[in-house]
Amino acid sequence: MKILLPALFSHYRRHPLQLLALALMILVATMLWTGVHHLTAQARASLGQSEQAVAERRQVERMDGQPVTVTDFVTLRRAGLCVMPWLEVERPAPAGRVVGVDVLAAGCFAGAADSAQACNQPLDGTPFLDIRDAAAMVTDDGEAQASLSLLLADSVPASAVPTDYRVTRFSLGPDTGELGESFLLNLDALGVLVLLITALLLRSVYQLGLAQRRDSFALLHRFGVRERQIRLALVLEILVLAALCVVPGVALGRLLAGLLGGGFGQALDNLFDTPLFAGQDAGWLAPIALMMAVVLGVCLVDWFRPALRFTNWLPGYVRPALALVAILVGLVLALLAPSLALVFGAVALVFVGVGLLTPVLLSALARRGASAAGDPLKRWQFAEYGVLARRLALPLVALQFALAMVLAVQALVTVFEATFDDWLDQRLAAEYYVELPRGADSQAAADWLQDQPELAETGDWHRVVRGRAEFRRTEVEAKVGVDLLAVSPVTGLLTQWRLLASVGQPWHGFERGEGLLINEQLARRYGLEVGESLELTVAERRWSLPVLAIYPDYGRPAGEVMINASDLPASFRPGFEGLSINPGTLGMAAIEAGLKQVWQTDTLTVRENRRIRALADAAFDQTFLLTRAMTVLTLILAASALLIMGWVFFSTRVWYYRLLAVWGLRDREVAGQLVRLAVALTGGIALLAMPLGIWLTWVLVHRINPLAFGWSLPMAVYPGFWLELFGLSLVIGLTIALLMRRQLQQPATLPVSATSLAGGDR
Repeated sequence: MKILLPALFSHYRRHPLQLLALALMILVATMLWTGVHHLTAQARASLGQSEQAVAERRQVERMDGQPVTVTDFVTLRRAGLCVMPWLEVERPAPAGRVVGVDVLAAGCFAGAADSAQACNQPLDGTPFLDIRDAAAMVTDDGEAQASLSLLLADSVPASAVPTDYRVTRFSLGPDTGELGESFLLNLDALGVLVLLITALLLRSVYQLGLAQRRDSFALLHRFGVRERQIRLALVLEILVLAALCVVPGVALGRLLAGLLGGGFGQALDNLFDTPLFAGQDAGWLAPIALMMAVVLGVCLVDWFRPALRFTNWLPGYVRPALALVAILVGLVLALLAPSLALVFGAVALVFVGVGLLTPVLLSALARRGASAAGDPLKRWQFAEYGVLARRLALPLVALQFALAMVLAVQALVTVFEATFDDWLDQRLAAEYYVELPRGADSQAAADWLQDQPELAETGDWHRVVRGRAEFRRTEVEAKVGVDLLAVSPVTGLLTQWRLLASVGQPWHGFERGEGLLINEQLARRYGLEVGESLELTVAERRWSLPVLAIYPDYGRPAGEVMINASDLPASFRPGFEGLSINPGTLGMAAIEAGLKQVWQTDTLTVRENRRIRALADAAFDQTFLLTRAMTVLTLILAASALLIMGWVFFSTRVWYYRLLAVWGLRDREVAGQLVRLAVALTGGIALLAMPLGIWLTWVLVHRINPLAFGWSLPMAVYPGFWLELFGLSLVIGLTIALLMRRQLQQPATLPVSATSLAGGDR
């Protein structure tokens, strides 16, 4: 063993670039996957704790709409009711949100097993604390804010609650169903794709190294070293390399997750009203064990299961047919699948089919070109192109997948940015937003604004009222809770909204109270269409209204109904109210003074929408930073691997290329042939990646996004970015050719291919 190990490791002294390539691939792949895994684990734990803590829960609220206090808790407990205080404290990032609970008060919840399990949470700040410690976190400067709720035990009937109180459903946010898991599944799928590309690249580089070491293995056999000893030494070699790279990769991944956790947590909270609770930790063991298994599996599988070699999986005539079947089944399933899991399965089928078909297609095209070419040199070019397509199949397919993924994600993010900007322009069309003070009359403010001649000319203002309502389509269906948005009057701030579908002149009917609008999430969830009548119940008032239009409502999964605020019943208790105003020539100072006089208050909360827009843009950019980083680094990983593989593989065929000089070609002409081969190879794979990327873009915006979030995005393509990717592929090919030109000036050895263990092409 003292002689065996140095003899095996001497290969990397002769080829340090291969060792560096393997180490960098393992390190970068581990970092990317660990970052996603760490963030996803935190989000999944937060979703699970939120759901467990508040599932099937009820709360007690005051009938007058005022927030509950400790006095209300004392009153209810003295009345013999089992209630528990729930104090939710929101702290600035990255501290996160914590929940304060009273262990003694929760004792009466132990009557039911489920309730006891829901309340049996460790009070260590992840996220639960003793209510006294949580209350101590609330500061006077407003940086940490708290909200108190009183949870009611399931065993207490609603009729036992005093008349000054009412029982309502308690939840941290709207009923998201599987939306949170769908969001996490998207991240998991992206991480799996990174692992797939990494596995292909690692296998390519490692297999090439084994092929180059074939003669060394044969020499060791002659010296009496058994094959079993060589395999054990190779296992030890890859174990040491993986351990040296995986552990720092996991550390870098956790650091990446920490840097991006604020934006991801904000996205999670904004999308699903689910906080990224403080103190969650995904651990070290899972990513280390997984990446070690991936590295060992892809590098050593052929040594222990020769039948699984990529080139011997299937007979040559079966592989194209199987690939076409997989692609067709995947395309149909992606178009018709009703669930997100099936769509992901369809994407996997298409990728498998494309991965099997691409080398075969390139090789077939090369054979056809060689048979049709009359010039011997052109026949050689086509034949050599086919050899390269077969022997560099894994890195070529990996680059194709990476290019397609980057193209699709870039299109998705760019479309989302443009759509999000348009949506913000609609929702933040007014320059200012004025919050209604507690107890103030919004109608009095509306009457005052209506009397201002400067505003009467432009009419750029309206009331905004939010609350809850119920709807159903038929008398036999159960009522469904939905968010309510009420606005009036109908001005240019509203009529500029982009509508996905509508009747003729929808805003005229809306202004007269002849119908309502619904958001895309509600329409998709219940299959609602324009013109369909809904029975709406708001504060015990019930009326039937047709759907006048469907409007986009990006960034959240909750269904929403929009009605004219002038139709709200007097008994309606809004969640909050405000005024959207473009002051025009009147000036915001004059409006503030007038509203203070109307409401008889000295303080007024006025928000400048431009600042809100800037904050929203910043949060959005941070949210997608992880996705951008993963796609760009994956592309760099794939491009670097192909560059290294192409250079090394071309170098093994220098002996063949020098035969061109025997045909009478000058050195410059031989170098030109190499440039054509390398550029044709990388350019061809880029061209094949374009349709796959376009199709993946369509799946993301029209299938995965609606199923996961409830809203769709417009399909758009960006040819300029295609040219950038194609240019990158050409740069890789030119770099390989330039490096090969240097190789031609050095002594050549006998040719070795990446599949020399199973025979090579001559």
